[in-house]
Amino acid sequence: MEIKALQEKAIHIRMDLLRMIHGSKTGHTGGSLSNTDILTALYYKIMNIDPLNPKDPNRDRFIASKGHSVESLWCILADRGFFPKEELNTFSQFGTKLIGHPNNKVPGIEMNTGALGHGLAISVGMALAAKRDGKSYRVFCLMGDGEQAEGSVWEAAMAGAHYKLDNLVGIIDRNRLQISGSTEDVMGLDPLDEKWASFGWNVIDLDGNDLEALVKAFESIPTVPNKPTLIMANTVKGKGISFAENVPHWHHHVPSDEELTKALAELSARLNNLTEKGQVQSHG
Repeated sequence: MEIKALQEKAIHIRMDLLRMIHGSKTGHTGGSLSNTDILTALYYKIMNIDPLNPKDPNRDRFIASKGHSVESLWCILADRGFFPKEELNTFSQFGTKLIGHPNNKVPGIEMNTGALGHGLAISVGMALAAKRDGKSYRVFCLMGDGEQAEGSVWEAAMAGAHYKLDNLVGIIDRNRLQISGSTEDVMGLDPLDEKWASFGWNVIDLDGNDLEALVKAFESIPTVPNKPTLIMANTVKGKGISFAENVPHWHHHVPSDEELTKALAELSARLNNLTEKGQVQSHG
């Protein structure tokens, strides 16, 4: 996909996840909206994956360490064809496989996540296995910024640098809000980029809601041989919905009927604007 198509896809994914959360009356809305662009870049442009062969030994691996923000991931996996899109209607319902955290009974999910601080350590093991087995696959691990308060994250960061895992990419959804408020009020993180660099990682700081910047960064990996890469993706919690952006309450707020209608209208307007811009450019 080209950048414009990726931007359009991200809008559709946001629409899908809002409908899914509204229908199930549960979900983590704000973080799913902030990480949508990251996942769109990975799943539609960057990662080597095959919905028809989800266990391909040469596939790239993705670990959603911030497992509570799974809604965008479910919508993308369904859209890519890992499971029927109709199953999104069962999200968080009795007997469903699409629970509120990644579940490896679902094709495309590598491991169950949700207990914060575990994902990067598992990703280090996967990346190390690839190196020792002579495999070319890469491992991408999406973490939350609130998750950076977990000591296990930093143990894994040391190991990733020690083993020179340039096939490992950590991504922080740096929206600066967690369930109880600002990350800097709960447990100050800044200067977070300098901390990761001091642990031996190559750090790329960018706008995590800019698909062009994300694709450029992901395509450059490994930018430094023998070093793991950390993408500091500065995002907006609730991105794409004007009345949800940077509002802590939307961490796990379920949109009302009125809010859903308003949100979908905003997203539709953005989609129409993208389409109009594309038509103008194509006509010179």
